[in-house]
Amino acid sequence: MFNEFKDVMMKEFEMTDMELMAYYLGIEVKQQNDGIFISHERYVKEILKKFKMENCKPISTPAEYEIKMTKHEEGESVDSTFFKSLIGSIRYLTFTRPDILHAVGLVSLYMESPTTTHFKATKRILRYLKGTIDFGLFYSVSNNYKLVGYSDSDWGGDIDNRRSTTGFVFFMGDIAFTWIKTTDCHIVHL
Repeated sequence: MFNEFKDVMMKEFEMTDMELMAYYLGIEVKQQNDGIFISHERYVKEILKKFKMENCKPISTPAEYEIKMTKHEEGESVDSTFFKSLIGSIRYLTFTRPDILHAVGLVSLYMESPTTTHFKATKRILRYLKGTIDFGLFYSVSNNYKLVGYSDSDWGGDIDNRRSTTGFVFFMGDIAFTWIKTTDCHIVHL
Protein backbone atom coordinates (compact mmCIF):
# COMPACT_ATOMS: atom_id res chain seq x y z
CA MET A 1 0.00 0.00 0.00
CA PHE A 2 2.86 2.35 0.82
CA ASN A 3 4.54 1.65 -2.53
CA GLU A 4 1.27 2.30 -4.38
CA PHE A 5 0.93 5.63 -2.59
CA LYS A 6 4.50 6.60 -3.57
CA ASP A 7 3.83 5.68 -7.19
CA VAL A 8 0.67 7.80 -7.31
CA MET A 9 2.45 10.75 -5.68
CA MET A 10 5.41 10.50 -8.06
CA LYS A 11 3.05 10.60 -11.05
CA GLU A 12 1.25 13.64 -9.67
CA PHE A 13 4.25 15.57 -8.29
CA GLU A 14 7.91 15.91 -9.17
CA MET A 15 9.54 13.76 -6.50
CA THR A 16 12.59 11.66 -5.85
CA ASP A 17 12.35 8.51 -3.78
CA MET A 18 15.33 8.75 -1.46
CA GLU A 19 14.47 5.56 0.45
CA LEU A 20 14.77 5.62 4.25
CA MET A 21 15.89 8.84 5.91
CA ALA A 22 19.48 8.61 7.11
CA TYR A 23 20.47 12.21 7.85
CA TYR A 24 18.35 15.29 8.54
CA LEU A 25 19.51 18.73 9.77
CA GLY A 26 22.65 17.27 11.34
CA ILE A 27 20.76 14.41 12.97
CA GLU A 28 21.69 10.88 11.97
CA VAL A 29 18.72 8.53 11.68
CA LYS A 30 19.18 4.76 11.83
CA GLN A 31 15.95 2.90 11.15
CA GLN A 32 15.79 -0.71 12.29
CA ASN A 33 13.06 -3.31 12.69
CA ASP A 34 12.88 -2.76 16.46
CA GLY A 35 12.92 1.06 16.37
CA ILE A 36 14.68 4.25 15.32
CA PHE A 37 17.96 5.57 16.72
CA ILE A 38 18.78 9.27 16.31
CA SER A 39 22.09 10.88 17.18
CA HIS A 40 24.46 13.71 16.35
CA GLU A 41 27.61 11.58 16.01
CA ARG A 42 28.98 13.35 12.91
CA TYR A 43 28.03 16.76 14.26
CA VAL A 44 29.80 16.09 17.58
CA LYS A 45 32.96 15.19 15.67
CA GLU A 46 32.66 18.46 13.68
CA ILE A 47 32.26 20.49 16.88
CA LEU A 48 35.26 18.83 18.52
CA LYS A 49 37.34 19.58 15.43
CA LYS A 50 36.06 23.17 15.09
CA PHE A 51 36.98 23.98 18.69
CA LYS A 52 40.26 22.02 18.57
CA MET A 53 39.15 19.38 21.08
CA GLU A 54 39.21 16.29 18.83
CA ASN A 55 42.21 14.88 20.74
CA CYS A 56 41.01 15.79 24.23
CA LYS A 57 40.84 13.30 27.08
CA PRO A 58 37.25 12.01 27.58
CA ILE A 59 35.52 12.52 30.91
CA SER A 60 32.55 10.66 32.43
CA THR A 61 30.25 13.56 33.39
CA PRO A 62 29.31 16.79 31.57
CA ALA A 63 29.52 18.99 34.69
CA GLU A 64 31.03 18.91 38.14
CA TYR A 65 28.64 17.79 40.85
CA GLU A 66 26.70 20.69 42.42
CA ILE A 67 28.75 23.32 40.59
CA LYS A 68 27.71 26.90 41.41
CA MET A 69 29.20 29.53 39.11
CA THR A 70 28.60 33.26 39.14
CA LYS A 71 28.93 36.10 36.66
CA HIS A 72 31.84 37.33 38.75
CA GLU A 73 34.05 34.25 38.50
CA GLU A 74 37.76 34.77 38.81
CA GLY A 75 39.84 34.45 35.71
CA GLU A 76 40.55 36.32 32.53
CA SER A 77 37.79 37.32 30.15
CA VAL A 78 37.09 35.06 27.17
CA ASP A 79 36.02 36.40 23.78
CA SER A 80 32.21 36.42 24.07
CA THR A 81 31.69 35.93 20.31
CA PHE A 82 33.80 32.76 20.39
CA PHE A 83 32.04 31.59 23.57
CA LYS A 84 28.58 32.21 22.08
CA SER A 85 29.55 30.22 18.99
CA LEU A 86 30.65 27.31 21.18
CA ILE A 87 27.49 27.44 23.31
CA GLY A 88 25.27 27.61 20.21
CA SER A 89 27.04 24.61 18.72
CA ILE A 90 26.58 22.40 21.77
CA ARG A 91 23.07 23.73 22.49
CA TYR A 92 21.86 22.20 19.20
CA LEU A 93 22.94 18.80 20.53
CA THR A 94 20.34 18.90 23.30
CA PHE A 95 17.69 17.77 20.77
CA THR A 96 19.16 14.27 20.89
CA ARG A 97 21.25 14.55 24.06
CA PRO A 98 19.15 15.35 27.14
CA ASP A 99 22.13 14.13 29.19
CA ILE A 100 23.95 17.43 28.53
CA LEU A 101 20.93 19.71 28.93
CA HIS A 102 21.67 20.83 32.49
CA ALA A 103 25.37 21.49 31.89
CA VAL A 104 24.70 23.41 28.64
CA GLY A 105 21.99 25.47 30.34
CA LEU A 106 24.35 26.31 33.16
CA VAL A 107 27.17 27.64 30.98
CA SER A 108 24.66 29.43 28.71
CA LEU A 109 23.98 31.86 31.55
CA TYR A 110 27.42 33.42 31.14
CA MET A 111 27.53 34.20 27.41
CA GLU A 112 27.63 37.98 27.84
CA SER A 113 30.86 38.15 29.83
CA PRO A 114 32.49 34.72 30.07
CA THR A 115 35.67 34.08 32.01
CA THR A 116 38.18 31.26 31.84
CA THR A 117 36.20 29.48 34.59
CA HIS A 118 33.07 29.46 32.40
CA PHE A 119 35.14 28.35 29.41
CA LYS A 120 36.67 25.52 31.45
CA ALA A 121 33.16 24.29 32.38
CA THR A 122 32.21 24.40 28.69
CA LYS A 123 35.32 22.49 27.67
CA ARG A 124 34.30 19.83 30.20
CA ILE A 125 31.08 19.33 28.19
CA LEU A 126 33.20 18.84 25.05
CA ARG A 127 35.37 16.30 26.89
CA TYR A 128 32.21 14.44 27.93
CA LEU A 129 30.96 14.49 24.33
CA LYS A 130 34.29 13.06 23.19
CA GLY A 131 33.67 9.97 25.33
CA THR A 132 29.99 9.66 24.41
CA ILE A 133 30.06 10.49 20.68
CA ASP A 134 27.74 7.61 19.81
CA PHE A 135 25.04 8.48 22.40
CA GLY A 136 21.58 9.40 21.18
CA LEU A 137 17.94 8.45 21.55
CA PHE A 138 16.41 5.10 20.68
CA TYR A 139 12.69 5.09 19.92
CA SER A 140 11.74 1.44 20.21
CA VAL A 141 8.64 -0.28 18.94
CA SER A 142 6.49 -0.73 22.02
CA ASN A 143 2.96 -1.29 23.22
CA ASN A 144 3.72 0.38 26.56
CA TYR A 145 1.71 3.60 26.63
CA LYS A 146 2.23 4.44 30.29
CA LEU A 147 2.97 8.15 30.71
CA VAL A 148 5.66 8.88 33.32
CA GLY A 149 7.20 12.25 34.14
CA TYR A 150 10.07 13.37 36.33
CA SER A 151 10.91 16.87 37.47
CA ASP A 152 13.46 18.60 39.65
CA SER A 153 14.11 22.14 40.74
CA ASP A 154 16.63 24.34 42.48
CA TRP A 155 14.54 27.14 43.96
CA GLY A 156 16.47 30.41 44.13
CA GLY A 157 19.76 28.63 43.55
CA ASP A 158 21.31 31.14 41.12
CA ILE A 159 23.96 32.97 43.11
CA ASP A 160 23.76 36.14 41.00
CA ASN A 161 20.03 36.87 40.93
CA ARG A 162 18.29 34.16 42.97
CA ARG A 163 16.57 32.74 39.89
CA SER A 164 15.36 29.18 40.07
CA THR A 165 16.23 26.29 37.82
CA THR A 166 13.65 23.69 36.94
CA GLY A 167 13.51 20.82 34.53
CA PHE A 168 11.42 17.85 33.51
CA VAL A 169 11.38 14.82 31.26
CA PHE A 170 8.34 12.82 30.15
CA PHE A 171 8.34 9.24 28.93
CA MET A 172 5.75 7.24 27.05
CA GLY A 173 6.73 3.75 28.09
CA ASP A 174 10.52 3.58 27.74
CA ILE A 175 10.73 6.48 25.30
CA ALA A 176 11.60 10.04 26.34
CA PHE A 177 9.58 12.35 24.14
CA THR A 178 9.93 15.79 25.75
CA TRP A 179 12.34 17.47 28.15
CA ILE A 180 13.29 20.97 29.23
CA LYS A 181 15.55 22.85 31.60
CA THR A 182 14.96 26.49 32.36
CA THR A 183 16.44 29.12 34.65
CA ASP A 184 13.94 31.86 33.98
CA CYS A 185 11.88 31.50 37.15
CA HIS A 186 12.02 34.21 39.83
CA ILE A 187 11.40 33.60 43.51
CA VAL A 188 9.21 36.16 45.21
CA HIS A 189 9.78 36.43 48.96
CA LEU A 190 6.94 37.87 50.98
